[in-house]
Amino acid sequence: MKAVTVVDLTKKFGDFTAVDNVSFDIAEGEIFGLLGPNGAGKTTTISMLSTILKPDSGKAEVAGHDIVKDQPGVRKSIGIVFQDPSLDEELTGWENMDFHGRLYRIPKKIRLERMEELLDLVGLTERKDDFVKTYSGGMRRRLEIARGLLHRPKVLFLDEPTLGLDPQTRNYLWDYIEKLSSEMNISVILTTHYMDEADRLCDRIGIIDRGKIIAMDTPENLKETMGGDVITVRSSDYHGHIADLKSGWIEKVESYDGFFSIALHGAEEHLPELIRILVERQVTISSVSVHKPTLEDVFLHYTGRRIRDSENGAREHIRMAYRARRHH
Repeated sequence: MKAVTVVDLTKKFGDFTAVDNVSFDIAEGEIFGLLGPNGAGKTTTISMLSTILKPDSGKAEVAGHDIVKDQPGVRKSIGIVFQDPSLDEELTGWENMDFHGRLYRIPKKIRLERMEELLDLVGLTERKDDFVKTYSGGMRRRLEIARGLLHRPKVLFLDEPTLGLDPQTRNYLWDYIEKLSSEMNISVILTTHYMDEADRLCDRIGIIDRGKIIAMDTPENLKETMGGDVITVRSSDYHGHIADLKSGWIEKVESYDGFFSIALHGAEEHLPELIRILVERQVTISSVSVHKPTLEDVFLHYTGRRIRDSENGAREHIRMAYRARRHH
């Protein structure tokens, strides 16, 4: 049985379509990533699948429960960790866990056993009796994940789980997320705009942009669509000089603000020739780098822009959408 099935899911806020006919499914124990900039539709999709928002059209099932017709069944089957912290800072880690378990009416003996087990899993046993307000950002995220697992969900939603965390803490948290799939067979839906996070954790990725899933596959397969190597050139005057750049060894040319990238096989062999061509075209070269294709290159290919460059525009779309919603 599929853990999650989504068919043509759509959600609008006024005239703004936040999620536009999105379809995908997730297997049991799979980590599925929704990758895209802020405002692309990731959080709205999660909110519908977790019954916080009602879709305007389409349908979806989570752990076999319809998200509209059987909301109680969905809620019993899921755990959620959203971007914004929802812990009570005036309670201890243990008290936050206990309160959550009582809400789900987990019998006391089972509740206490699970609390001990999960706090150990996320490395917080020694700090369980400390107030949450004394926790670091990474500790709070780990506690939220532990709390979300207390009622043994079949599907866990992680919305930007490492946003704002330092690299060491992010890696630490990634290890725990991987355990959820490999050791507990929990299906994870992970939303992120961190390319390295999606590459490390996800079995499959859906790239979402302006409410639509525009590509979906394993990270490796997505990167393979870009060819063998990518050469990135920084230049202040590339416009018009590279639009017609063609050769038998060039597969794709993408341009964005101040940069252009070329996908090809055998970068080391062809780099001198590329430099010669650019010099002949009087292109001012600030820097040149060669690397294997990344998910950033994939995102650029499918959307025409880098994920960071698209975030300010996405935030403005969301602000406009919610203003329109308030006026209705």
